[in-house]
Amino acid sequence: MATILVVDDELGIRALLSEILSDEGHTIELAENATQARAVRERMRPDLVLLDIWMPDVDGVTLLKEWGGAGLLTMPVIMMSGHGTIDTAVEATKFGAVAFLEKPITLQKLLRAVEQALVKAAPPRPAPAAPLGISGFARPELPLSSAPAGLHGLAPAGNHLPVASNSPASEQSFELDRPLREARDAFEKSYFEFHLAKENGSMTRVAEKTGLERTHLYRKLKQLGVDLSRNKRGSGG
Repeated sequence: MATILVVDDELGIRALLSEILSDEGHTIELAENATQARAVRERMRPDLVLLDIWMPDVDGVTLLKEWGGAGLLTMPVIMMSGHGTIDTAVEATKFGAVAFLEKPITLQKLLRAVEQALVKAAPPRPAPAAPLGISGFARPELPLSSAPAGLHGLAPAGNHLPVASNSPASEQSFELDRPLREARDAFEKSYFEFHLAKENGSMTRVAEKTGLERTHLYRKLKQLGVDLSRNKRGSGG
């Protein structure tokens, strides 16, 4: 995942974007003005900057020009504004911005813009290792019923004996000799952990894959006790 700097003088906007992007597994740094943004950019060297245009001291376009003129525009910058015009967006793009988001920013537009900016900026990378300790090979389309028990503790199809996983990759057990509700919750927890690992902790992609609305998915994971922070840590950079 990426380190993202959010620059906006509105506390509510900073908090909202931080919550959404942190939930996607990114590391978020916040700045409320150009002075703080300069300091964070120098200290953290972020992978992406979300930069508000209208700020009280130095506006976002001026800061963008400053970074570009000093050779500091080494990361993609997405401009944001609630009062922007086409001319403003064109000007920002002219000085190095990769995208322009109009406030109020929708969740889908935000995540799409962030993903596209990071993909454009990312250097070629080797193929990622298989998630959660599967050694030797990855099987993206592996059915849950036949996946290794060490990944999510499920018994092979047709096995009606109690099964418990002792692998460090799984902290839960899945036993058939239990009440239906408990067995169903254990299955669902394993199911979502599998997809979170497969999608590198991205709630958006898991929601699309499982057919659930993102907010409902988040509540479901909390209800089942799925450790979201573990999936984010395991997703790498």
